[in-house]
Amino acid sequence: MSAPGKAHDTSHILQALGVNALIAVMKGIAAVATGSGAMLAETLHSASDCANQGLLLFGVKRAQKAPDATHPLGYGRALYFWSFMVALLLFTGGGVFSIYEGVHKMMHPEPLTNVGWAVAILAVSLALEGASTWGNIKELHARRGATPFFRYLRQTKDSDLIVVFGENAAATLGLALALLSLLLAVITGDPHWDGAGSAAVGVVLIGVAIFLAIEVKSLLVGESADPSIEAAIRGVADGSPGVRAVLRVLTIQQGPGEVLVAMKVQLSPGLDTDGVYDSINTFEKAVRARVPEVRWLFVEPDREA
Repeated sequence: MSAPGKAHDTSHILQALGVNALIAVMKGIAAVATGSGAMLAETLHSASDCANQGLLLFGVKRAQKAPDATHPLGYGRALYFWSFMVALLLFTGGGVFSIYEGVHKMMHPEPLTNVGWAVAILAVSLALEGASTWGNIKELHARRGATPFFRYLRQTKDSDLIVVFGENAAATLGLALALLSLLLAVITGDPHWDGAGSAAVGVVLIGVAIFLAIEVKSLLVGESADPSIEAAIRGVADGSPGVRAVLRVLTIQQGPGEVLVAMKVQLSPGLDTDGVYDSINTFEKAVRARVPEVRWLFVEPDREA
């Protein structure tokens, strides 16, 4: 039995897309003007982020598609698939190429020009990206409640929010590394620092991509819902007429804000057929009112094991 899904908030994705598009243009101008490998790596990084956020928006759209005969439980996990694709693209399109470019620049260093423009653009980009990352952190703080921040990153089912935060955090750190490497190249007169900066950006991107891939893979394969959902369901059962005990609860996260629940309950003895129906239907309505994330709910009466 299912309930209608709700629209997924995409404001954080759109904000990140707008910021990264602006930054990508500025970085591209600086990369051409300076010949900096670190700036080129950062340009490709921001362009890749724009493509990634486009994939996330597509994933959100697909996840909201109504259930049909071939997908009776809906398309909620489509967002997890596209989030996983983003992690792969971040690894290859951003990380691997940045390391390649860094190694190439260290083996074949080239003099930098118009460094002032590059420094100014990196500083502005760092401020914009830092503000976007801070916005993600505030949103995470608002959602995590009493859960420690890093534990929430591991446990949350909102893959798109974690992917956007990971991209923005990586971009902020990458910009700081690119700016540092560029300044070191100018101060020391050694362009090898520029190549080292590009390689460092690549290492950061690969590290973030691996973290995101591991977290999203778990959701894609089929991860249980937050334990608080099962606890809430058991709490509803305690006060539900006709429900004597909860024997077993199985939860699966089908998408952000969409949970499948299958459970066995022991009903009060002596109920006739209508009493069984009424008890289960009343219990289901109470669960949906208490836990709106439960979209799919299957309740089976059974005797105590």
